[in-house]
Amino acid sequence: MKLVMPRFDQACVLIAGDVMLDRYWHGPTSRISPEAPVPIVKVEHEENRPGGAGNVALNIAALGANAVLTSVTGDDEAAQVLQQSLGAAGVECNFQTVSDSPTITKLRILSRHQQLIRMDFESGFEKINEKKFQLEIEGLLSQASVLVLSDYGKGALRNHQKLIHAAKKQNIPVLVDPKGSDFSIYRGASLITPNFSEFETVVGSCTDEDELVRKGLDLINRLDIDALLVTRGEQGMTLLRSGEQALHLPARAREVFDVTGAGDTVISVLAASLAAGEELPQATALANLAASIVVGKLGTAAISAPELRRVVQKELGTERGVISEDQLKIMIADAREHGESIVMTNGCFDILHAGHVAYLEQAKALGDRLIVAVNNDESIRRIKGDGRPINPVERRMAVLSGLGSVDWVLPFDEDTPERLLELLQPDVLTKGGDYRINEVVGADIVKNYGGKVEVLNFVDDCSTTAIVNKIKKNEE
Repeated sequence: MKLVMPRFDQACVLIAGDVMLDRYWHGPTSRISPEAPVPIVKVEHEENRPGGAGNVALNIAALGANAVLTSVTGDDEAAQVLQQSLGAAGVECNFQTVSDSPTITKLRILSRHQQLIRMDFESGFEKINEKKFQLEIEGLLSQASVLVLSDYGKGALRNHQKLIHAAKKQNIPVLVDPKGSDFSIYRGASLITPNFSEFETVVGSCTDEDELVRKGLDLINRLDIDALLVTRGEQGMTLLRSGEQALHLPARAREVFDVTGAGDTVISVLAASLAAGEELPQATALANLAASIVVGKLGTAAISAPELRRVVQKELGTERGVISEDQLKIMIADAREHGESIVMTNGCFDILHAGHVAYLEQAKALGDRLIVAVNNDESIRRIKGDGRPINPVERRMAVLSGLGSVDWVLPFDEDTPERLLELLQPDVLTKGGDYRINEVVGADIVKNYGGKVEVLNFVDDCSTTAIVNKIKKNEE
């Protein structure tokens, strides 16, 4: 399955559901209380993060998509903290205030990265104006491409069917992160994303994947939904759709530190990807990769677009290192979409020495990404004679790709890099040595499309030819 980073900046997601404030109090503990057999934590650091539907909105905004959040809060300091932190992240908040109910707050006390206790502050929102909430969501649907129902069973969502029907009437997909054992309230949704425990609570125990698939497809038919994504922890994810093969995606996390908020991350990436025009299988694969990031963090945490982008590139094997021309074109386009500039240099790099290393570090400093184009063996023989290269192109590229300053390495078989310059059009072309700019091969090509040409110096008295000659002299 081919993965690419979606154009999240073109996506708009409307999130409706239960928002809450996740509070973390951190501090050391070195003694037991004389009042009871419990540790005493000296609180030294306090942290506030949006949770529930707030964390979904935060994740969507962190990806670069437009996030519009509707929810219910109390009239208190916790609501103000939520409004400020979400607004600062670019989330458009539309909160209905219920004055005699507290904003849902979860306080976690931690010491040495270990959660000792969690305290919940909530009393439900009995006096919510359900009709007003419904009308507000319906009024916001016109600007969204996807509606997410982030249901934690706390009272913000009272009539799921009205919301689903209103969205589908405008051909807007509805994604649901479900809670409870009655999934019938989500009938007609586009996709629901239960975890494995929630899924088994509804359909019964599943002894193997065949049974999971069979019961999942039956649930799809009974609820008249388009798709079902079961998140299965260390077993990964399973996407089910009527008439389609089950898609089983393995877990990608190397180390699970905290699963808090992982479900929020999954539905956030799904929603933003679909809103950006991705197909469901690709959106699911991206969500699976994002989940592998978030479970390695402490508490609820938003996944940024650069984080996800790096994981996608690593998955494709194009994050850095030796790369093909076709792969490089894709990576350059992706880099430019994210505002990165491209530097390119070329050469034989037969025996890598200190002069090369210093030169490549200087070249990388001229932009964000450095491409090194390497003459293949045949072209070097044409240029330098039958005694060269000393090292074949595969070994030369392997050494170059190990340098921290080098992003991508690729070979070329022509005597000059002119074809590559026409194809890749780097922002900056660099060359080392005593050249003048107008003597650099390809300089006219780069200047014609508006690029820059820079000549950098190698370290004095350091060259491959000098090294080869010294070796020959020592052998005599």
